[in-house]
Amino acid sequence: MRLKLSPALIKSALASHSWLGLLVGGLMYVICLSGALLVFHSELEQWEQAFAPQVRQLDIQGALRTFNDFVRRGEGLTPHLYLVLPSADSPHARIATEHESWFLNADGSLGPREDNAWSTLLLSLHYYLHLPESWGMILVSVLGAVLVGLIASGFLAHPGLFRDAFRLRQAGSHQIAQTDLHNRLSVWAAPFHLMIAFTGAYFGLALPTLALVADAEFGGDRDQVVQLAFGEEPKLASQEGPFNIAGPLEEVARMAPDAPAFLVVVHDAGMAKQHLSVSARHPGRLIYAESYLFTTDGAFLGTAGRLDSNLGKLALYSIYRLHFGNFAGTFVKLLYLAFGLALAAVAASGVNIWLAKRRKDDGLSDLWVGIVWGTPLALAVSAVASFYADLPLTWVMWAVVAAACAVSLAVGDRAASKRILRLALVAATLLLVICHAGTFGSAAYSGAPGGVNLGLIAFTAIGCAAEFWPGVQRAATRRRPAGLGR
Repeated sequence: MRLKLSPALIKSALASHSWLGLLVGGLMYVICLSGALLVFHSELEQWEQAFAPQVRQLDIQGALRTFNDFVRRGEGLTPHLYLVLPSADSPHARIATEHESWFLNADGSLGPREDNAWSTLLLSLHYYLHLPESWGMILVSVLGAVLVGLIASGFLAHPGLFRDAFRLRQAGSHQIAQTDLHNRLSVWAAPFHLMIAFTGAYFGLALPTLALVADAEFGGDRDQVVQLAFGEEPKLASQEGPFNIAGPLEEVARMAPDAPAFLVVVHDAGMAKQHLSVSARHPGRLIYAESYLFTTDGAFLGTAGRLDSNLGKLALYSIYRLHFGNFAGTFVKLLYLAFGLALAAVAASGVNIWLAKRRKDDGLSDLWVGIVWGTPLALAVSAVASFYADLPLTWVMWAVVAAACAVSLAVGDRAASKRILRLALVAATLLLVICHAGTFGSAAYSGAPGGVNLGLIAFTAIGCAAEFWPGVQRAATRRRPAGLGR
């Protein structure tokens, strides 16, 4: 299949694609890499806190007493309070404010404070690029919109993409190898890339879009737009505690026996209009959850209506799970991980192509090697640091990236720098597994922590093979007696 386009359009599209890709390539690479890892966010949180009490069956009455005691003390209350129930995704129960969280024991009593500094760092990197949240999310979402433009301009600039869909020349020049890698990964995973770009763009651009719609259609009243999209807040008389959580959970179990409840939220805590919602995940549905609304004493108010919404609203309610792949088990998560890493490789190879075309030796190529291989190295080193020191992990991470760039610039040889940083990444990953096992003992080998460590060990083995096997083959060839194998 070959698209017939004018040479002028192809030239213009290629130019815009190159400059646009250069502008956002580095940021896109970091976002795609962190996003691929965040597919396993729940597992990473459990791995990071392998000693957290596992709760197969939570004593709801005990949790209710703990929850009401927490509210009664009034320390650090926020407008939303949460009771997270154990689920198929995570065997932990928690109570939380908008700023901090505590585990619950099986009897509902208060357990240790949640300490997930490293997975929070990863989340903040993907959502905000470690910038202030409002600006960071808008920037990341704009990059999602730019990715849509890159995909479209890429197809227009390369009309032979489909014809050459299985052409992968890795033995030629660096530029040809990177071009084929970039083009093949772009074609093979294009539907996934577009879906990630569209859903990613939504998260940060929703609020500016809401403001535009409110100004255009509702005289600037944003609440009307929110109610149109997400439903109205229930009309309530003054509500007071204590909160009845057991009754609502029983009611949801009766109304939706196949939909396990996983979250109880107190909305507008401490205010006259405070009320409860119970979120339940319905099997076979892509929406994040249906919310069942109750008064504080447990009287049923209705549902948020997400199950029975029109197609547009169903798409809106499904964006989160569709973006992060947590809707169909481990196999789909592994596919999202693979496609996410492929998208990171597309971003990196796009910049590699532009750098190869420059044919200049001004240190920019060395700096790029430091960014590409220094970022995963920095994530591994910051994870190790999280076990042994109360350090600002964001600073640790970016210090390692800066150090990797400095090493690459000092070496001045792209191939040598890449090898040094890749070996450092393999060593840091192996050290991470050793440190985790030393910190958590037998808890590091079971459940989600064991799965994460198995993945890290597999990555280490693959990394070692990629680095050392070619050398072993060359050595074996040199030692082979003359005529052998002919």
